[in-house]
Amino acid sequence: MTEGSKRCPDCAEIKALDLFPRHRSQLDGRGVYCKPCHNKRGRENKRRNGGNRHYHLKGRYGIGVAEVELMMSAQGGLCALCRTRPATQVDHDHETGAIRGILCLYCNAGLGAFRDDPRIIASAIAYLERA
Repeated sequence: MTEGSKRCPDCAEIKALDLFPRHRSQLDGRGVYCKPCHNKRGRENKRRNGGNRHYHLKGRYGIGVAEVELMMSAQGGLCALCRTRPATQVDHDHETGAIRGILCLYCNAGLGAFRDDPRIIASAIAYLERA
């Protein structure tokens, strides 16, 4: 093996460093697997885990894409709050982790901005009604 090359443990080939994806935490600044092997592993992980969205939903909320789609369907595909925009965001209680529904991006951001605090939301309602 020459300087500027490394061996891929999957395909066992010695390849130039530029044939390995960048990876800052590795000493040589390149990934462990060559790009084709790296991509093959990524496709396999995606197949095994059901895709990125499913994987992240399972990790964060304990439910997968199928459960989210069922909830969205039960809501008619619309946000559980405003009922006007498509439901795309899983809304959950930050203290208990319980899932409340599927919201649109705007309503989910609004609840987050109000820190899920009913007193702040009530104050916002009173403010808007004064105007």
